[in-house]
Amino acid sequence: MQFPTFDAAEALKREWTDKFVRVKPGHAEYTRFTGKVGRVVTVNFGGKALVDFADGAWYDVPASDTYLEVVPAEEAKDKYDATANSAQKLPARQG
Repeated sequence: MQFPTFDAAEALKREWTDKFVRVKPGHAEYTRFTGKVGRVVTVNFGGKALVDFADGAWYDVPASDTYLEVVPAEEAKDKYDATANSAQKLPARQG
């Protein structure tokens, strides 16, 4: 995978950031995320979406329709627990 240009990376960021997503089937390296809904925190300059699956970690998945599908917010609210992650402005777990 070739690195995107600065402008292309910024466009990916605008397209994917704060979207609820699911990893599409057919990618063996991402089978552990089957059926999970995550939120894209940002997109890095390598063209990878940093996805929070509410398990305390962020995972980099290529930011493209080949790997990710957008989940409507109505469907995601039952499958994604925003309080269980570390990617929030004021997490309740801060000491």
